Amino acid sequence: MKRSGRAQAPHAPGRSGFWARGGGWVLAQIPVLIGAVMVPSQTADSFSLIGVPAHIIGIAITVTGGIIVLAGALQLGEALTPLPHPRDGARLREEGIYRYMRHPIYSGLIVGSFGWALAWQSPWGIAYVVLVFLFFDRKAAREERWLRARYPGYDGYAQRVRKLFPGVY
Repeated sequence: MKRSGRAQAPHAPGRSGFWARGGGWVLAQIPVLIGAVMVPSQTADSFSLIGVPAHIIGIAITVTGGIIVLAGALQLGEALTPLPHPRDGARLREEGIYRYMRHPIYSGLIVGSFGWALAWQSPWGIAYVVLVFLFFDRKAAREERWLRARYPGYDGYAQRVRKLFPGVY
């Protein structure tokens, strides 16, 4: 597998500010993630015997999402940033969990949100996961424009590896 290596050029002049590096996305994701926690817990259906397995499965899915987030964050190491613009000097990650999905942190947050809504058995929470998905899909699309500009090998990587869910999307 060809490695894309380190970034070819630093970010464009004027790209050092919070807003220029995608700070608006970071601020917008705060209420999105708060909603992912609050909507299910505030709109939960009452638990039933059938609901106990759903609750257990939901918790397991939530934990799985957390593991995916953690794996992606650990793999990035010092390159980790909440901003969609890549850090200067960071290299493109194509190994580890990044062999299976290009944005595992976003994927894990979506999966975790779904699990949380399922654990609470909240139809509104499940519906809210669609918003979480759409938000992180759009944030990833913005990030990928910067990644393509920064890393010459990104197009090939994007052709080999799905954006958010292995083998699906």
